Amino acid sequence: MITAMGDVMRRAYEKGWITTRDGNISLRRSGSNIMYVTPSGWRKTIIHPEHMIKIRLSPSGLEILDDHAKPSGELEMHAKLQSHHRKTRAVVHLHPTNIIAAMYAGWDLQNLASEFPEVSRYTRVGPSVPVLPVTSPELAEATFNVMTKPHSNIVIYDIVGQANHGVCAVGPNPWDAYEHIERLEHICE
Repeated sequence: MITAMGDVMRRAYEKGWITTRDGNISLRRSGSNIMYVTPSGWRKTIIHPEHMIKIRLSPSGLEILDDHAKPSGELEMHAKLQSHHRKTRAVVHLHPTNIIAAMYAGWDLQNLASEFPEVSRYTRVGPSVPVLPVTSPELAEATFNVMTKPHSNIVIYDIVGQANHGVCAVGPNPWDAYEHIERLEHICE
């Protein structure tokens, strides 16, 4: 599955959803306290398993186990979405052009998705996050809050928009998270 992280980033680049150094993915395997995350600023067209950064999740915080590169600037968002989940989970953050344009034009992604069964049957779209500074603790917290059941750590949506920025999607593997983005991008297009 770590190989799939790079494969998804290359596919996102081919589709024009990121520039070569944008976007990020994390993966946490079932029963493990290790999260793998893409490095910050790395060319996503040439990213491979050996480039991923291993991070230990613990109640006391994050411990970076690899120092060959700096982890994604969206590390806090990934850690929040990964730390309470015990099964395998991928978190994918991309910048799909048509979804961003739809939010910018004032479309409510959650309402829009409910009108299209090819999305609503397979993808739970949550409320969008307002405009917040990228890589900020505020963006991480807001993304976590809209994706989870109130007053819990249980993720109830597969994807949420981040106004003027991108999307965050979760799935049991990188490709499933990617497909949530692809479905929503298709109807926004």
